[in-house]
Parts: sequence; C-alpha cells; structure tokens
Amino acid sequence: NVNLTILLFNNRIYGLTKGQYSPTSETGKITKSTPYGSLDNPFNPVSLAIGAEATFVGRALDSDRKGLTEVLRGAMEHRGSALVEILQDCPVFNDGSFDLLRKEGAENRIINLRQGERIVFGAEGEYCVIKTGYGLEVAKTANVSADQIVVHDATLADSSYAFALSRLSEQDLSHFPMGIFRKVTKPTYDDLARAQVAEARQASAHDTAALQALLRGRDTWTVD
Repeated sequence: NVNLTILLFNNRIYGLTKGQYSPTSETGKITKSTPYGSLDNPFNPVSLAIGAEATFVGRALDSDRKGLTEVLRGAMEHRGSALVEILQDCPVFNDGSFDLLRKEGAENRIINLRQGERIVFGAEGEYCVIKTGYGLEVAKTANVSADQIVVHDATLADSSYAFALSRLSEQDLSHFPMGIFRKVTKPTYDDLARAQVAEARQASAHDTAALQALLRGRDTWTVD
C-alpha cells in the first residue's frame, strides 16, 4: 500500500507506437499488428487494481467533467495506493472508441456509483444492480424489490464486492460502471517504514565513541 496515485489513460489502442492493438482493445480489433482481428480478451485495469488490493480504485470518462473531478479529488485526498482509469479516445488511431458512453442512450449503459445510494441507472431508472450467487448482475428495476437493489459502499474492507462491480464492465460498452469502486483506509508502507526506523533508532542509542573507534581502528586495507 505505497502512497502513490496512478492515472491510467485507456484509449484501447497503442497510439504512441502508431496504432497496434493493446491489452485493453476489444476482441476482434483490426490494427496494423492484428490484420485479422485481435484474439485476446481485453484487460480490465480496475479489476487488476482491486485484485492487487489497491486501497482506492476509480474510473471516469474524460469528457465527464463532474465525474472525473470527483474521482480525481478522491484519489488525491486518499493516502495509499490509488488507481484511476480515465477512458479517453485516441483521435488519430482510435477515434470514437468510447462514443457509446457519450451519445444518446449512454444513460442506459453507464452505471454511476454513488456512495450510500442504490445502484440504479437508465433514463428513467429502469435498470439496477442486484446480488446473484457469488457476484452481481444487471436487472430491470420493475422486476425486483427495492431491498434487492445493491446499495453502493466503496468503504467495505472485503474487496470482493468492488471486484464484482468491476466485472459488470462489458467490452461492447453495453454496461460500464463509473465512479469510485473502492476507498478503504489502511496503513501505508511509507508510514510503517518510517515508524519502524524511528522505533529502531530509539531502541539503539547513537554511540559516538563507538563510531570514532571504528573509524580509527586497525581493520584497514590499501587499494592500489
């Protein structure tokens, strides 16, 4: 849990190297390096960060000023390992990659995560997230009772809930959670290391005489 904030810009392509498919490219992506379509399933950065026990994990769309600001502010104020995935088109090699999350109908795709609120989305709130088996799934609000709808809590110590949320992300963008997935408080490596060094210094008093004796000792050698 190193006190470090990582901003990951995901444009689903290798843009700086002139347009090869990347680990986050959708299956079947035709590029210079995959002329017949990519074979791999896309990488999910949010799932990876949660699985690695990052204590803050968020995702936002670059054009969503309010949502992006909230997630970035949360990451900045958090002490510990934080990752923010920022969805961003590459205007040269992958323009419009996230247009489905910007155009008409996007409200039926984006699952906004708000702390302490039931996870409901859609133009009229017609969709929701419910628990099922060992994970979560999208359901129609009209088909479930209110107490079945998941209430978002990013502060849960157990990361399995946040991970299940991240798995609702579909590579065709039919559903895509946005916001803060996880935000938990744990001691950072930085603070623990400083405390350990301070404790060791207090336990072993600094002996100036011993240091001088070492410097003036006979255990020497000559370098030619």
